[in-house]
Amino acid sequence: MADVPQRGQGLALAKADDVAAYILARKGSMTAMKLQKLLYYCQAWSLVWDEEPLFGEPIEAWANGPVVPSIFRKQQGKFKVDSWPDGDARLLGGAQKDTIDAVLSYYGEKSSQWLSDLTHSEEPWKEARKGLLPGQRGNKQISHASMAEYYSSL
Repeated sequence: MADVPQRGQGLALAKADDVAAYILARKGSMTAMKLQKLLYYCQAWSLVWDEEPLFGEPIEAWANGPVVPSIFRKQQGKFKVDSWPDGDARLLGGAQKDTIDAVLSYYGEKSSQWLSDLTHSEEPWKEARKGLLPGQRGNKQISHASMAEYYSSL
């Protein structure tokens, strides 16, 4: 049997699909862009508070902000997302849900545009976009190290 990445509390690393399902179950329908930004902030704050990633999928610095490509492919063409049948929120542990809930309590009522503008003003996205023009396509990964370093300084 293959080794499963572990969290510090002995919990398996979540899947972005499960986190998306949990976010939508808690907050209801939202734009696809807002879901992407909330996934990003859940990952960022997990790196700070829990000192480990929440999910294993990479986050890339796209022109409109941070994006989890595996989630984007499943929501492509949809403006609003109501639920996430590809994920199972019940698979998340208590500490994982606590982190997500804390992120949702701060960022959850913000608009997708506000969240996008915020990510554009922050170093992890700007660092990963270096050398690209505004609006230019790019798929450079936003590193866990840059996220942890930046958000732990706030």
